[in-house]
Amino acid sequence: MFSSRRFVIVVSLIGLAGLGAYAWYANRPPAGEPPPNAAGGGSPAAGQAVQGGPVLVEVRAVELRPLADDVTAVGSLVSNESVVLRPEVAGRISAIRFREGAAVRKGDVLVELDAAVQRAELQQAQANLKLAEANSRRAEDLFARKFVSQSSLDTARSQLEVARATSALAQARLERTQIRAPFAGVVGIRDVSPGDFVKDGDALVNIEDIATLKVDFRLPELYLERIRPGQTLEVASDVLPGETFAATVDAINPLVDAQGRAIALRAHLDNPKGRLRPGVFVRVRLILAQRTSVMVVPEEALVPAPGNVQFVYRVVDGKAQRAEVKTGVRRDAMVEIVDGLSPGALVVTAGQLKLRDGAPVEVAQRGAGKGADGAAVAGAAPAAAAIATSAR
Repeated sequence: MFSSRRFVIVVSLIGLAGLGAYAWYANRPPAGEPPPNAAGGGSPAAGQAVQGGPVLVEVRAVELRPLADDVTAVGSLVSNESVVLRPEVAGRISAIRFREGAAVRKGDVLVELDAAVQRAELQQAQANLKLAEANSRRAEDLFARKFVSQSSLDTARSQLEVARATSALAQARLERTQIRAPFAGVVGIRDVSPGDFVKDGDALVNIEDIATLKVDFRLPELYLERIRPGQTLEVASDVLPGETFAATVDAINPLVDAQGRAIALRAHLDNPKGRLRPGVFVRVRLILAQRTSVMVVPEEALVPAPGNVQFVYRVVDGKAQRAEVKTGVRRDAMVEIVDGLSPGALVVTAGQLKLRDGAPVEVAQRGAGKGADGAAVAGAAPAAAAIATSAR
């Protein structure tokens, strides 16, 4: 019984040894083939450490660029002047003297009402005025010769003033039958036709001054101390994609909206060709300040850390050096560096995951950065080789 158990154990051990030998033989590399990552087996990607060597990384130089402090918002375009023409008196339309969508000048007659009654009243008033003037002159002559009393002269003068007022009233009623353009602009689409009878206050047509447009938009109240009239705006619209228009802030509403905690602002922009129209939705970029020299790095250079901390890896003497930074505004995939770096410093933009503070690095040629003046860093490839040599 004991010998049988021993025999089973021996057979099992021999079987396990055979399986191990077969596994080694099946997985061994072919004769003459170098092991993976050996010399001549291809260059490692950024972030991979060559066995016994530095970590391959890409770098970029800290740049100095002009940068604007700005805020964006949405708004609407409004006509510089806008009005709906309405008659002040009732009457029948006798003529329409404009073409829809055409430009008109200030004072042009746009709509005429039938004015036969008003012209007759004016003629009657003018005739009474002439009679009153003649009676007044006759009374003055007779009074000078002592033929009439002072009261008769006063009555004649009073009748003359009443006749003048009646004539002026008739003239005003006649003029109200002609609806004129209150300012230069473009007329809209009319809702009436010749022969229509309109009451006082009925809408006839709108007129818009679009040579200059107003831009109405809102900003959060936290910008109250940084906005002022005269600041510059950039206005863009989907109506004209890819184009921007310059505008200037004209007024700031003194009342802050208690519901949305927002400030209403109004700017103006020139629109001499009429390419933009009132009511169009626009995006507004308000430039609060313009800075000429700001340190920036690519966004991919930043590495987040617990506690809302951000840092980058600098390349100094062939080694990675961790540097905590304070950031500012972001623009076009670049981040402002407020503190923690100096212009021209090389920061790692790819390969940070394999790095630690003080680790040796090798700079990839395609990651050559740009200097503070925007030009490519001279000798980026030789510098990479020198850093790698010093690291070894």
